[in-house]
Amino acid sequence: MSAAGCWRVSETRRIDYELRNVADVFDPACGALLADGRIEGGRRFVVVDAEVQRHHGARIEAYFAQHGVRTHTVVLPGGEGAKSMASWQGLLRALDEFPIHRRDEPILAIGGGVLTDVVGYVASSYRRGVPHIKVPTTLMGYVDAAVGIKTAINFNGRKNRLGSFEPPRRVLLDRRLLRTLPRRHLRNGVCEIVKLAVIKDATLFAQLERHGAASIAGAFQGEAAGEILDRAIDDMLQELAPNLFEDELARVVDFGHTFSYGLETRYEDCLLHGEAVLLDILVSTAIAHGRGLLADAATARILALVERLGLAPPLELLDAALMWQSLLDRVEHRNGAQHVPLPVAVGEGVFANDIRRGELADAIATLQCWTRPAHDRIVEC
Repeated sequence: MSAAGCWRVSETRRIDYELRNVADVFDPACGALLADGRIEGGRRFVVVDAEVQRHHGARIEAYFAQHGVRTHTVVLPGGEGAKSMASWQGLLRALDEFPIHRRDEPILAIGGGVLTDVVGYVASSYRRGVPHIKVPTTLMGYVDAAVGIKTAINFNGRKNRLGSFEPPRRVLLDRRLLRTLPRRHLRNGVCEIVKLAVIKDATLFAQLERHGAASIAGAFQGEAAGEILDRAIDDMLQELAPNLFEDELARVVDFGHTFSYGLETRYEDCLLHGEAVLLDILVSTAIAHGRGLLADAATARILALVERLGLAPPLELLDAALMWQSLLDRVEHRNGAQHVPLPVAVGEGVFANDIRRGELADAIATLQCWTRPAHDRIVEC
């Protein structure tokens, strides 16, 4: 015991994981990246999205058979409904019936952002932490959800209310898996790339102007599309890596994630995450323009990019009262400050802490005047 009867414990957890582009993640000839850890006689608890299982289940099974690994596969349905306490507990029960070695038999998460969030939370809570590997199979997962160390499930009617910070052992990025995505889900992920381009990276914005529409049409398989994806991931990591545990709560990557939470919760059955984020981006752009922070030309350029990419945001869903409540919730999340990112030029932003309810309503009205009705809405509610 110390002389003063006081003890202090200090430790720093080392965070070390890699993100790696791979040509064909389920090809046994590519090596043991997916089967990382104890190989011969080993076991893997595999959680795979239902659509991915339909397209690639046989190849996944053959991969582990080739490497002599015994697997237990749980198929999780896609969509926000799977990001629940029931899914988390169900996976924990299944894992407990198929015990794995605590350090050298990583859990595998093969699916979109919802799935990797839930499985990451399973990995952080089972035996106080077991390793996991992510294989994102949606564009949203590829450029956003699988990149960082946050895990979460929805709880008590609130998005991402329970979760943890749990780094994966590895993130394997295979663009081939995007080829089977529906066009809407490609556009959903593009909204997160637009977020980074508007608030942080003018070069990425220009790449989207030149090659974004063709990249969506080609399911991000071409060379220019690959450059867009790599740059978006690099931008995300530049922001996340110095602040993995969110000690600093004013975060550029929260652009588009202030007013969107209420919309996403109310319209959970018909509004995808990226679609809600895009609505938030456009409202934030209107606020910045109304404050004189964002010039007419930059504002027009942002609106033109959204149209060029065929994103067709459903502006009819905008609700000032609902979005104001979302802001109030984000103030709690951000420790008493708004910390709302606003663009001041293409690729540059500032943080606002004095947004008013009337200002939000005015921005929504302005945005609806700017944007002509779309002929091809991406959602129908």
